[in-house]
Amino acid sequence: MDVKAIQAALKEKSIDGWLFYDFHNRDHLAYRILDLDFEKMTSRRWFYYIPAVGDPIRLVSSVEPSRLDKLPGEKVFYLSWKELHEKLREVIGEPKTIAMQYSPLNNIPYVSIVDGGVVELIRSLGHEVVSSADLVQQFEAIIDEAGRLSHVKAGEKMQRIKNEAFEEIGKAVREGREVTEYDVQQFIMKRYDEEGLTCDNEPPIVGINEHPADPHFEPKKEGSYVFKKGDTVLIDLWAKLKEPGSIFYDITWCGYVGEDPPAKYVEIFNVVRDARNAAVDFVRDRFAKGVPCHGWEVDDVCRNVVREAGYGDYFIHRTGHSIGEEVHGNGVNIDNLETKDERLLVPGICFSIEPGIYLKGEMAVRTEIDCFIKQDGEVVIYGDMQDELIKLKVD
Repeated sequence: MDVKAIQAALKEKSIDGWLFYDFHNRDHLAYRILDLDFEKMTSRRWFYYIPAVGDPIRLVSSVEPSRLDKLPGEKVFYLSWKELHEKLREVIGEPKTIAMQYSPLNNIPYVSIVDGGVVELIRSLGHEVVSSADLVQQFEAIIDEAGRLSHVKAGEKMQRIKNEAFEEIGKAVREGREVTEYDVQQFIMKRYDEEGLTCDNEPPIVGINEHPADPHFEPKKEGSYVFKKGDTVLIDLWAKLKEPGSIFYDITWCGYVGEDPPAKYVEIFNVVRDARNAAVDFVRDRFAKGVPCHGWEVDDVCRNVVREAGYGDYFIHRTGHSIGEEVHGNGVNIDNLETKDERLLVPGICFSIEPGIYLKGEMAVRTEIDCFIKQDGEVVIYGDMQDELIKLKVD
């Protein structure tokens, strides 16, 4: 945790201070940004105030006096709730603009962690509470060079495993072996372990025909479909290296068991491919021109391609999500559907672009890539991008 860097960011954004708060380990972001032990139980409320100018102040319960000892700054104690309110007034001082893990109208729920009562309390002391969303992205979602390289290395392994999974399907059908969605999922999991990868106990999606029309379909041992000629196939896989600080790699590819996929399947795949490419081109153009680029804008560009093709009602999720040490990270999402993510895309972040079309009871397609914005503003995609359906020869 770099106090000076946080203070510089506060000054740049014209915010007077950042107030961190936790009770019963609710705010994982605070623990990550402040480099605190999230596993250590917090049974009493604590506050940590970093002003744009001046020294930080720790406000802790007399019952848990050492809870913030790792952090710099003066330590202030409270015991009763009345004393807590009084001490908060003293710690923050005159009315100010205070950033907290809060989002107006819950537009960015990933950072909307502080409960309404605490926000009311800070406002009752005369302060204006603003969202810390941009600050959280800056101090939690920016990926360093080691993280970038881990993402690249994981991607090389993941692309190979993805190819092997499709090959396993084609080989099984050619040989007349019964291989199910669940079997292929477990094949991928086995390969993860062999390649030193982890998916944090969230197994990949392997879906046949109408199954992946549920975007978060989970193949189970019981009721899993057996692959056969004529099946449409979607595989969504994500993993990272089994090393501290590693960054996830997350991709989705589609294929067909046979060499002559249905015209509709080809059509909808081409639509999502074109939408994906339009989104990438938009981001690259914005960064090349030095024009600000927000998450919601990229979603609009991608979604409009699907909408204009007549499939807008079947693109039922955001265009993409932040990627970090968790597969769904804490930076900007590519979203103007489920939320309106007004955060900027900035150098050092990684995010997915993954438009999909989901025809219930019939078929589904999704193409997913990971965009990494390097520190110099170059927008890169590590690994192959799917431009046409995989066709598995089975005769």
